[in-house]
Amino acid sequence: MLTLHSADLVVPGAGTEPIADGAVAVEGGTVAAVGPYDEVSAAYPGARTRRWACVLTPGLVHRGAGPLLDRAYHPDPREADELGTEPLTGAALDALAMDDARWGGSARRGLQRLLRHGVTAVAGPFPRPAVRTAVARAGLATVAGGDPDAPVPPLDPLDPPAGTDPQRAFAGALVPGARADLAAFAVPDLAALAATGAAACRATVLAGRLAYRGR
Repeated sequence: MLTLHSADLVVPGAGTEPIADGAVAVEGGTVAAVGPYDEVSAAYPGARTRRWACVLTPGLVHRGAGPLLDRAYHPDPREADELGTEPLTGAALDALAMDDARWGGSARRGLQRLLRHGVTAVAGPFPRPAVRTAVARAGLATVAGGDPDAPVPPLDPLDPPAGTDPQRAFAGALVPGARADLAAFAVPDLAALAATGAAACRATVLAGRLAYRGR
Protein backbone atom coordinates (compact mmCIF):
# COMPACT_ATOMS: atom_id res chain seq x y z
CA MET A 1 0.00 0.00 0.00
CA LEU A 2 1.21 3.51 -0.79
CA THR A 3 1.26 5.93 2.15
CA LEU A 4 1.78 9.68 2.29
CA HIS A 5 3.55 10.92 5.39
CA SER A 6 2.79 14.63 5.60
CA ALA A 7 4.12 17.12 8.11
CA ASP A 8 4.29 20.82 8.92
CA LEU A 9 7.93 20.72 7.85
CA VAL A 10 9.76 18.03 5.86
CA VAL A 11 13.56 18.03 5.87
CA PRO A 12 14.62 15.68 3.04
CA GLY A 13 18.27 15.47 4.08
CA ALA A 14 21.39 17.25 5.26
CA GLY A 15 21.93 20.56 3.51
CA THR A 16 18.57 20.48 1.73
CA GLU A 17 15.87 23.14 1.77
CA PRO A 18 13.07 22.24 4.21
CA ILE A 19 9.62 21.87 2.66
CA ALA A 20 6.77 23.60 4.50
CA ASP A 21 3.57 21.53 4.51
CA GLY A 22 5.50 18.74 2.82
CA ALA A 23 4.94 15.06 2.22
CA VAL A 24 6.87 11.86 1.60
CA ALA A 25 5.20 9.17 -0.50
CA VAL A 26 6.23 5.67 0.58
CA GLU A 27 5.55 2.57 -1.49
CA GLY A 28 6.47 -0.69 0.20
CA GLY A 29 9.80 -0.08 1.84
CA THR A 30 11.05 2.73 -0.38
CA VAL A 31 10.50 6.44 -0.93
CA ALA A 32 8.43 7.13 -4.05
CA ALA A 33 8.32 10.95 -3.98
CA VAL A 34 9.06 13.99 -1.80
CA GLY A 35 7.67 17.49 -2.15
CA PRO A 36 4.90 19.89 -1.17
CA TYR A 37 1.85 18.02 0.09
CA ASP A 38 -0.45 19.41 -2.61
CA GLU A 39 1.83 18.15 -5.37
CA VAL A 40 2.55 14.74 -3.88
CA SER A 41 -1.07 14.06 -2.94
CA ALA A 42 -2.19 15.03 -6.45
CA ALA A 43 0.30 12.57 -7.92
CA TYR A 44 -0.95 9.76 -5.64
CA PRO A 45 -4.70 10.38 -5.19
CA GLY A 46 -5.46 6.93 -3.78
CA ALA A 47 -2.75 6.91 -1.11
CA ARG A 48 -3.43 6.61 2.59
CA THR A 49 -2.27 9.71 4.47
CA ARG A 50 -0.61 9.91 7.86
CA ARG A 51 -0.41 13.45 9.16
CA TRP A 52 2.34 14.42 11.59
CA ALA A 53 1.93 17.86 13.17
CA CYS A 54 5.67 18.29 13.52
CA VAL A 55 9.00 17.98 11.69
CA LEU A 56 9.62 14.95 9.48
CA THR A 57 13.24 14.00 8.81
CA PRO A 58 15.28 11.02 7.66
CA GLY A 59 15.78 8.46 10.41
CA LEU A 60 18.79 8.99 12.64
CA VAL A 61 21.94 6.91 12.99
CA HIS A 62 23.36 6.11 16.42
CA ARG A 63 27.11 5.83 15.96
CA GLY A 64 27.66 4.65 19.53
CA ALA A 65 25.18 1.78 19.33
CA GLY A 66 27.92 -0.84 19.60
CA PRO A 67 28.97 0.05 23.16
CA LEU A 68 25.41 1.02 24.08
CA LEU A 69 24.05 -2.44 23.25
CA ASP A 70 27.14 -4.58 23.85
CA ARG A 71 28.46 -3.06 27.07
CA ALA A 72 25.33 -1.77 28.83
CA TYR A 73 22.36 -3.62 30.30
CA HIS A 74 18.89 -2.27 29.51
CA PRO A 75 16.65 -3.37 32.38
CA ASP A 76 13.40 -5.20 31.85
CA PRO A 77 10.45 -3.05 33.04
CA ARG A 78 9.76 -5.77 35.62
CA GLU A 79 13.18 -5.03 37.10
CA ALA A 80 12.57 -1.30 37.45
CA ASP A 81 12.05 -1.34 41.22
CA GLU A 82 15.37 -3.11 41.71
CA LEU A 83 17.52 -1.82 38.84
CA GLY A 84 15.83 1.38 37.66
CA THR A 85 15.13 2.14 34.02
CA GLU A 86 18.41 3.56 32.71
CA PRO A 87 21.18 1.49 31.06
CA LEU A 88 23.55 -0.08 33.58
CA THR A 89 27.32 -0.02 33.14
CA GLY A 90 30.44 -0.42 35.25
CA ALA A 91 30.01 -1.89 38.72
CA ALA A 92 26.22 -2.06 38.39
CA LEU A 93 26.61 -4.22 35.28
CA ASP A 94 29.35 -6.33 36.87
CA ALA A 95 26.98 -7.17 39.73
CA LEU A 96 24.52 -8.85 37.36
CA ALA A 97 24.57 -12.49 36.32
CA MET A 98 24.68 -12.07 32.56
CA ASP A 99 24.31 -14.84 29.99
CA ASP A 100 23.48 -14.90 26.27
CA ALA A 101 19.72 -14.89 26.86
CA ARG A 102 19.92 -11.89 29.15
CA TRP A 103 22.18 -10.01 26.74
CA GLY A 104 19.75 -10.73 23.91
CA GLY A 105 16.80 -9.42 25.90
CA SER A 106 18.76 -6.34 26.91
CA ALA A 107 19.66 -5.61 23.29
CA ARG A 108 16.05 -5.96 22.15
CA ARG A 109 14.91 -3.49 24.77
CA GLY A 110 17.75 -1.13 23.91
CA LEU A 111 16.79 -1.23 20.24
CA GLN A 112 13.18 -0.42 21.11
CA ARG A 113 14.38 2.59 23.08
CA LEU A 114 16.49 3.70 20.12
CA LEU A 115 13.42 3.48 17.86
CA ARG A 116 11.67 5.78 20.32
CA HIS A 117 14.45 8.28 19.60
CA GLY A 118 13.98 8.17 15.82
CA VAL A 119 16.96 5.87 15.25
CA THR A 120 16.76 3.72 12.11
CA ALA A 121 20.45 2.84 11.69
CA VAL A 122 23.11 1.67 14.13
CA ALA A 123 26.89 1.51 13.89
CA GLY A 124 28.62 -1.67 14.98
CA PRO A 125 30.51 -3.80 15.46
CA PHE A 126 28.49 -5.95 17.87
CA PRO A 127 30.88 -8.58 19.24
CA ARG A 128 28.32 -10.45 21.35
CA PRO A 129 26.43 -13.01 19.20
CA ALA A 130 23.17 -12.48 21.12
CA VAL A 131 23.35 -8.73 20.53
CA ARG A 132 24.27 -9.20 16.88
CA THR A 133 21.23 -11.46 16.41
CA ALA A 134 18.91 -8.94 18.07
CA VAL A 135 20.17 -6.17 15.79
CA ALA A 136 19.70 -8.30 12.67
CA ARG A 137 16.15 -9.24 13.63
CA ALA A 138 15.13 -5.68 14.54
CA GLY A 139 15.45 -4.53 10.94
CA LEU A 140 17.47 -1.38 11.59
CA ALA A 141 20.11 -0.59 9.00
CA THR A 142 23.70 -1.19 10.08
CA VAL A 143 26.60 1.05 9.16
CA ALA A 144 30.34 0.92 9.67
CA GLY A 145 32.40 3.39 11.61
CA GLY A 146 31.54 2.60 15.22
CA ASP A 147 34.22 2.46 17.91
CA PRO A 148 33.77 -0.64 20.10
CA ASP A 149 36.18 0.78 22.71
CA ALA A 150 34.43 4.15 23.07
CA PRO A 151 32.63 4.99 26.32
CA VAL A 152 28.98 3.97 26.51
CA PRO A 153 27.08 6.97 25.10
CA PRO A 154 23.63 8.36 25.90
CA LEU A 155 20.58 6.80 24.26
CA ASP A 156 19.83 10.07 22.49
CA PRO A 157 21.97 10.28 19.33
CA LEU A 158 21.61 14.07 19.39
CA ASP A 159 22.80 14.37 23.00
CA PRO A 160 21.38 17.90 23.60
CA PRO A 161 24.11 18.94 26.08
CA ALA A 162 26.66 18.34 23.31
CA GLY A 163 24.66 20.44 20.84
CA THR A 164 24.81 17.92 17.99
CA ASP A 165 23.48 19.26 14.69
CA PRO A 166 20.57 16.94 13.77
CA GLN A 167 21.68 16.96 10.13
CA ARG A 168 24.91 15.24 11.13
CA ALA A 169 22.84 12.42 12.61
CA PHE A 170 20.70 11.76 9.54
CA ALA A 171 21.18 8.15 8.45
CA GLY A 172 20.39 9.00 4.83
CA ALA A 173 18.17 11.21 2.71
CA LEU A 174 14.52 11.14 1.67
CA VAL A 175 14.89 10.78 -2.09
CA PRO A 176 12.99 8.57 -4.56
CA GLY A 177 14.31 5.03 -4.46
CA ALA A 178 15.87 5.32 -1.00
CA ARG A 179 14.88 3.05 1.85
CA ALA A 180 11.91 4.64 3.63
CA ASP A 181 13.41 5.37 7.04
CA LEU A 182 11.75 8.43 8.57
CA ALA A 183 11.32 10.06 11.96
CA ALA A 184 8.75 12.61 13.15
CA PHE A 185 9.65 14.98 15.98
CA ALA A 186 7.31 17.22 17.96
CA VAL A 187 9.33 20.40 17.39
CA PRO A 188 8.88 23.30 14.94
CA ASP A 189 12.31 23.16 13.26
CA LEU A 190 15.82 21.69 13.38
CA ALA A 191 17.09 24.30 15.84
CA ALA A 192 14.42 23.24 18.31
CA LEU A 193 15.25 19.58 17.66
CA ALA A 194 18.91 20.21 18.49
CA ALA A 195 17.90 21.91 21.74
CA THR A 196 15.27 19.36 22.74
CA GLY A 197 16.92 16.18 21.54
CA ALA A 198 15.56 13.06 19.91
CA ALA A 199 13.33 12.29 22.90
CA ALA A 200 10.89 14.56 21.04
CA CYS A 201 10.32 11.70 18.58
CA ARG A 202 6.64 10.90 17.98
CA ALA A 203 7.00 8.29 15.23
CA THR A 204 9.66 6.19 13.55
CA VAL A 205 9.15 4.54 10.17
CA LEU A 206 11.50 1.67 9.42
CA ALA A 207 11.69 0.57 5.77
CA GLY A 208 8.13 1.82 5.27
CA ARG A 209 6.77 0.18 8.44
CA LEU A 210 5.55 2.23 11.40
CA ALA A 211 7.91 0.81 14.03
CA TYR A 212 7.15 3.29 16.81
CA ARG A 213 4.33 5.72 17.48
CA GLY A 214 4.25 7.86 20.57
CA ARG A 215 1.45 9.84 22.12
